[in-house]
Amino acid sequence: MGFLIVAACARGATAEAPEERPPNIVLIVADNLGYGDVGCYGSTLHRTPRLDRMAAEGMRLRHFYVTSGVCTPSRASIMTGCYPRRVNMHISDLGHHVLQPVSPKGLHPDEITVAELLKHADYATACIGKWHLGDQPEFLPTRQGFDFYYGIPYSDDMTQREGKPWPPLPLMRNEEVVEAPADRNTLTQRYTEEAIAWMEANRERPFFLFMPQAMPGSTREPFASEEFRGKSANGAYGDSVEELDWSAGEILDAVARLGLDEQTLVIWTSDNGAPRRNPPQGSNSPLKGWGYDTSEGAMRMPCIVRWPGHVPSGVRCDVLCTSMDFYATFANLAGAEIPDDRIIDGYDIRRILKGHPAAETPYEAFYYYDRGELKAVRSGPFKLYLSDDGEPEGLYDLVNDISEEENILADHPDVVARLDEHAAEARADLGNGDQEGANQRPAGWVEEVTAREMAASDRGD
Repeated sequence: MGFLIVAACARGATAEAPEERPPNIVLIVADNLGYGDVGCYGSTLHRTPRLDRMAAEGMRLRHFYVTSGVCTPSRASIMTGCYPRRVNMHISDLGHHVLQPVSPKGLHPDEITVAELLKHADYATACIGKWHLGDQPEFLPTRQGFDFYYGIPYSDDMTQREGKPWPPLPLMRNEEVVEAPADRNTLTQRYTEEAIAWMEANRERPFFLFMPQAMPGSTREPFASEEFRGKSANGAYGDSVEELDWSAGEILDAVARLGLDEQTLVIWTSDNGAPRRNPPQGSNSPLKGWGYDTSEGAMRMPCIVRWPGHVPSGVRCDVLCTSMDFYATFANLAGAEIPDDRIIDGYDIRRILKGHPAAETPYEAFYYYDRGELKAVRSGPFKLYLSDDGEPEGLYDLVNDISEEENILADHPDVVARLDEHAAEARADLGNGDQEGANQRPAGWVEEVTAREMAASDRGD
């Protein structure tokens, strides 16, 4: 497979032209899948022919970041275009990394999600998959701009067991629990079927399909359907990855079958990197580190973008962009109005995705937070790591030293000083630890919580 490597995604650019109608947008997000887990990003262990083909027919971003090494904060940024601390979704009500079942906290209803922007622009909107931004009714996808929801409201490992008095893992259709506990083996298959059926039903109007997959997920033994179980060279983890590849292919095939190929932007990525397991399962290679922290392996993701006639094919792009950029990019593609009464941290990256020769990163600095703590700053090729007390402790050139093998802190005092200034700006704006930022917004809270459970009549009680 041949790829054209261009620092600014320049070759093969196509001119921007008015659309007859706004494009359909399909955003597929895997759960806890690493940078090196698919073939077009270097895996020789997993068979991912459909994603490899998608990359050959589109663009592969190599410096694409999510805003957290864990699920809830990362997803909050996709929905709001903001750093998790901006919307106070960087930490759970219990001080944990992610929300747990029956939490009183969730994404604030006053936040204007990307789904709400597109809905107001006359898009049909659906969320099919794992939500994890609050399971109380006020926080569910159907209250956050999505016409339709089908999926589990939090992680696949949050199941009823000793010491965890949670409800059986609920599978929901809109706001009704239709299965509990959910059959996790068939989630990828059923999400795919639901997504295709929904696209078919909405083919005559612009649509936004957000498909946050549940796999590979957070368990030590990921799930896959019978067709894929035991078929990979990497145990249950590999089985789930290869089924995700199948799923992406089914979505792309459906888009083509509906005659919507050139009208549909499809993006495939992950919410954070593969976590450390013993023995190892996922791979973030050649990046350093594992999921659940602020390493490159945790926050730098595979990201494949395909839109025939608009996104150049066979391109590897080295421009830094982030999951926060989906917000402004999708809004502008849809002709939606971006709110001007609040800070949005992401940018419109249409020029990058369309391969314009002069396209550069819009980020002067990008911040790595672990819960409430600022742990690192990237500017240009350089990443500055910060100690627990905020002092510079490591500097790496992520372009020329992708695996971060050489600490060049002592060699570039000017770079260290500049990035340290950016860190101070982040602390003032977004906060740090117990220090509130000047421009944070509240999360949502409810006084009385209820569990998402099947109705007694459906349970046979």
